[in-house]
Amino acid sequence: MSNPTEYLASLYALSGKVAVVIGGTGELCGAMAEGLAGAGAEVVLVGRNEEKAKPRLDRIHAAGGKGYFVSAEASEKAALQQLLETVLRRSGKVDIVVNGAGINSATPFFDIAEDEFDRIVKVNLKGVFLGCQIFGKYLVERGEGGSIINLGSMSGIVPLSRVFTYSATKAAVHNLSKNLAREWAPKRVRVNTLVPGFFPAEQNRKILSPERVASIIGHTPMKRFGEARELVGATLLMASDNAGGFLTGAEIVVDGGYHAMTI
Repeated sequence: MSNPTEYLASLYALSGKVAVVIGGTGELCGAMAEGLAGAGAEVVLVGRNEEKAKPRLDRIHAAGGKGYFVSAEASEKAALQQLLETVLRRSGKVDIVVNGAGINSATPFFDIAEDEFDRIVKVNLKGVFLGCQIFGKYLVERGEGGSIINLGSMSGIVPLSRVFTYSATKAAVHNLSKNLAREWAPKRVRVNTLVPGFFPAEQNRKILSPERVASIIGHTPMKRFGEARELVGATLLMASDNAGGFLTGAEIVVDGGYHAMTI
């Protein structure tokens, strides 16, 4: 190893790669997208609201990175197929896909209405299923490998109170990711799950009462919430063929020790 600094930089370099970040207008996936751009990838922020993407794209461009916004509904197959075609037309290829769109609810179990249940399942599970189906088919048939990063949740590993439907969908995402990792490994298409612990974000603020915050912090050995930027390292590991080339079917937990805590 002639130059350790250059070697380490090359491990996570994504120059020439194109990353599609579904849910990239949100806080967590937006930070992941910014990290991917910082490593050299051209990033495509996918969401419903272009205004929410603008500040993130401004930071990416100010730092010398490349990126743009595409509007798409994550839970509609035709919309994701159109998204793929748009990115191929504009960027020429796709190498990395982040499936990160998600919604939450704190409805008591006996009060969960069918339409609420269906809405959460449609975004959190069907959206990941369709993202993997559309983009996974492209990556498998292309024959050059690729990385799919699905956003899981701590509630997909250990049961959490008051988020019944969300937890069920995230557990399903974890299972689906492992199944696809096994299926596509011979084609060098890697599928991994990024598992954030507790990070303040738009979708969970409604359930973060003072009592719940105290409970979370008391169960987290690091005694704090995570910051969105702290997901970037794990993201780059999963995205990079150099650093993570033998990594598939993994669940990388970034939670300040929450899942390791018992009593």
